[in-house]
Parts: sequence; structure tokens; C-alpha cells
Amino acid sequence: MSEVRPKPAILSVSDAAAARIREIIAHADKPVAGVRLGLKKGGCAGMTYTMDIAEKAASGDEVVEMKGVRVLIDPTAVLFLFGTEMDYKVDKLSAQFVFRNPNETSACGCGESVALTPAKADLVAGRA
Repeated sequence: MSEVRPKPAILSVSDAAAARIREIIAHADKPVAGVRLGLKKGGCAGMTYTMDIAEKAASGDEVVEMKGVRVLIDPTAVLFLFGTEMDYKVDKLSAQFVFRNPNETSACGCGESVALTPAKADLVAGRA
């Protein structure tokens, strides 16, 4: 009999990102299921991260619940986000979510877009 391994999380959420997500949800003007994370084609490197408030989970969304927040991940983005850490960074002149993604192969100079490859099979082992 084979042993069932727990499904590894697609991404991790830092304490700072979780705190900011909780703040965003607390100030939403309607009920919120979490934040939706995805990717779209664009920018000079090829892909940009997308993030929005989600009123409900969409069919096929991967759900990551961690540190008291829920992140809904667009199913088309899963293989590109596997192993990513979501953080929230505050600098002297800006504040933004940042993503440390092991699948990133390059980024544009302005920081708006990235080039990504799908996660390798050994990273997603145990997801089936």
C-alpha cells in the first residue's frame, strides 16, 4: 500500500503579505473570499502578475489558506507559480506585493514583467 503524502502548497505567504491582505479584506466594501492571483501576457519580459479581490472562488481555482488569509490561484498560473513566496515590501517611496519565484528566468529592467517557465516535475511531485 502506498503512502499518501500531503499536497504541498503552491506558494507561501509572508507575515507582511498576510497582514496586508487582511487589511485589504477588512476595508472591502462587499464580502470577500480572498485575493485572486494570476498571470497575464504583457510587459517587455512576457508576463505580469495579476492580483485582485475575489468575491468567490472560481471553478478550478487552487486555494492556499495560510496565516489567516486565502489566496485563490488561477488554474492557468499554477505551474508558473509553484514554489513562489508572496511578500509585501514597504520602501521609502513605495509599497507593493513582491514575488520570489523560482520559475523566473528573467525580468525586465523596470520590474513590471518577468519571463517564467513551468515548474519542474520534481517540484510538483505529490500534487496528483
